[in-house]
Formats: sequence, C-alpha cells, structure tokens
Amino acid sequence: MTSKETLIPDSTNNPVGASLLAQAPDQATSPLNDTPHSRAGSLPQGITGPSLEFTEVSLTLGRTPILDKVTFQVQPGSVHALVGPNGGGKSSLIKTLLGQMPHQGQLSLHWPGEPGTIGYVPQALEFDRGLPMTVDDFMAAMCQRRPAFLGLSKHYAGAIGEALERVGMQDKRKRRMGALSGGERQRVLLAQGLIPAPQLLVLDEPMSALDEAGIQVFERLLTDWRAAGITVLWIEHDLEAVGRLADRVTGLNRRVLFDATPQQALTPERLLTLFSTHPRSAV
Repeated sequence: MTSKETLIPDSTNNPVGASLLAQAPDQATSPLNDTPHSRAGSLPQGITGPSLEFTEVSLTLGRTPILDKVTFQVQPGSVHALVGPNGGGKSSLIKTLLGQMPHQGQLSLHWPGEPGTIGYVPQALEFDRGLPMTVDDFMAAMCQRRPAFLGLSKHYAGAIGEALERVGMQDKRKRRMGALSGGERQRVLLAQGLIPAPQLLVLDEPMSALDEAGIQVFERLLTDWRAAGITVLWIEHDLEAVGRLADRVTGLNRRVLFDATPQQALTPERLLTLFSTHPRSAV
C-alpha cells in the first residue's frame, strides 16, 4: 500500500495549517540515538497511525524564541512522550502540528494509507461553570454537526456512549459540566478525543487533573491505543508514568536536548540538563 505524506509547510511562505498530499520521500537522515523503525510504506500489520517528522521547526513570538530548530521523529503506532519544563515549548510545538501557530521548518505526517483522523485532548477546559450544559450537551457540541440543543444525533449517540463508557463517565451523562470535579472533566475531554476514532492522538498533559481512578482509566486507554496501532504524541510531567508507559521520550527545552528510549532518556544527568533555566548542549 502506498504511504501518504501530509506536509505542514514552512509558514513564512504558506498559510498556517496548509497541507498537501504526496508520496512519501525516501527515509531522511535521523537524529535519533538508535536505528529508526521502518517508514509507513513497510509498516507491520496492525499499525494504523502515521509517523511524524519535525525538521528544524522554529517559532518566534515577537522577539522571544520559543522553538529552535526542533528535529525528531515519532514512529508509527508508538507512544511518544514530550517532556520538559514549563515554557519549554511543548504546547507550542503541538499547536504548530495542529496548524494553530506560525512556524519555520517542516512538519510531515506519513500515513500508512489514506490520511486519517487526528484526535486532540487539551490540558484543561475553560468554560462558564454556571452554564446549564450537561456532559451529553458537551459531547454533542464537540462531536457532531447537529446543534447541541437538539440533543444527540442517532449517528453519534452510540459512539458517544461507548467513549463515555471507556472513561468511566457513562453514569454521569446528565450531570452539568460545571458540577464535575476537575478529574471528571478531564475524563470527558479524553472521551471527546476518541470521536471519531483517531489514528493519531495528541495529548497535552492528560493526567494533570486525574485522580487515582482516572489515572488507571488513562493507562488502560494508552494500552488499548498501542494495541490498536494508533500513534500517540503525549506531553507529560509525570516522569514516572512516562518511564513506564512511553516507547520513546523527547526532552524539549526550546530545542531538543535528547531523544531516546525511556531508560536512556530519564537519567539524572539528562533531566538536570533539561530542567535547567538555560539549556546547554544535548548530552
């Protein structure tokens, strides 16, 4: 099956979020510390997600450099964690991938077949907690074209019910969003990221508000996504969880300081370099 490449081009000359489809080029030179996996054109059976390539991606807001020639790869069907200090550019890099911020350099997605669906789970949900919006109302607003005040459409009702069941929120569908705990709202955000079923899932600190039960739900979902061959790009501050659950870890503090397996990446020396105020050379 011919692989496909979606390019998010250098936005100095192109509109933000512009994309095109082309046959994937030959394997580019890899910045990784070990041998990269095969590209989308020769994926193992069962892989449904794309590979991602960030090539010298830079971002400057005003006179402040946010990203400095960020280059790394995300292998298809893997759980790839982004770690680093607050203000180190992790969320900004995600926003460039989603076409929400201007950048220089190139981002490309190599799909195993036709381009699929990208799911996104933000770090938090900002809304007026006084609104009479139930969990079902929120899911309808996020997941279907039909106006939420008309209720769930038959087309999405089953998928929404299944997603809420997977995150343990099926019994709270009629509760107001403003009455939920922070962890419960985070579970609802995880549920909306599952509709429609994604092949690439982008997670921005999904564990930040979860309680112990919610963390168990998230870890079970992560196991399911890996088994389904979905590519996951995951921003996370919980380094213990990253060490247990990620296939690969990129340390980002304005630029890439390391990119390796969790065992190679999460060493005291590398973490000290990563979380220092002024990043030094990569180790």
